[in-house]
Amino acid sequence: MNMIIIDANVILRYLLNDNEEMASEAEMLIKNHEVWVTIEVIAEVIYVLKGVYKVKKREVCNCLLEFLDEVRVDDREVLEKAIQTYAECNLDFVDCVLYAYHSVRQYEIKTFDKKLNKLLSQI
Repeated sequence: MNMIIIDANVILRYLLNDNEEMASEAEMLIKNHEVWVTIEVIAEVIYVLKGVYKVKKREVCNCLLEFLDEVRVDDREVLEKAIQTYAECNLDFVDCVLYAYHSVRQYEIKTFDKKLNKLLSQI
């Protein structure tokens, strides 16, 4: 069977369980198939949980770190670092992803963002 990529809506239904039918289908997919999630989709999930559902940042991060154990992701170490950084810093998640690439993979990051540059300079 091919790997299945799920989008933010599937993850949100699974995590929030706010639509019984969709949550059940999402759970079946995640529990019974090889499911892959991209960093971009995680970014959208964070945006929706924080912006629409008003879930506290720490709760979002803890929930997502647990969720990552149930799916496959590219560059898991970078994604985990990005989520942990997001929980601790006052930065957008995408900036935390850039920081994580710098921290974990030693990629050089160029930005005009002062908060991100400050964080990058601490390594």
